[in-house]
Amino acid sequence: MLQSSLRAPITKVITPLCRALLKIGLTANWVTVIGTIAAVIASLTLIPSGHLFAACMTLTAFVLFDTVDGTMARLSAKGANKWGALLDSTLDRVSDAVLLGSLAWYCHRENSTLEIVILLNILAGFLISYIKARAESLDIECNGGVAERTERLIIALVAVGFAGLGVKCVLALGMWLLLIVSIITVFQRIAIVRK
Repeated sequence: MLQSSLRAPITKVITPLCRALLKIGLTANWVTVIGTIAAVIASLTLIPSGHLFAACMTLTAFVLFDTVDGTMARLSAKGANKWGALLDSTLDRVSDAVLLGSLAWYCHRENSTLEIVILLNILAGFLISYIKARAESLDIECNGGVAERTERLIIALVAVGFAGLGVKCVLALGMWLLLIVSIITVFQRIAIVRK
């Protein structure tokens, strides 16, 4: 939902940066890999150590940076390709799982029962992606649902950010909300494919 409405204005803003990165020899795939490695390192170092607000700010920057690779691919001489799309979506799953896994680790260290909800969120996130990928392998378009990746990341990062500011109850509310909208999205995507 948000992803499609935000794409045009964000693309307009980042296009000069994308052109500059292409000019210095970086490819869209390298930007994808570098962004994922940086997001994974930020998640694994900042979240378990309790630096939640810093993690929120850093990961938000990397999420915004994640829009760069697609624009670079479209602007490059080769254009967007299937390998780049596969690499991007695969590494998105890695960074999402590490973010939530790091949060589960943090909750475990804090003796919080929230880690179970977070682990269920990881499962739901993978199901959402799997249903889309499997549907597309059957030539069925499967976009949509109340919480695509962008919405899920916003919920998770806002919850982490507020928890980092000392409003701990927002973390629990955010993780439960994330689980509810993720489960709804799973069923919406199943319904899209069934239809």
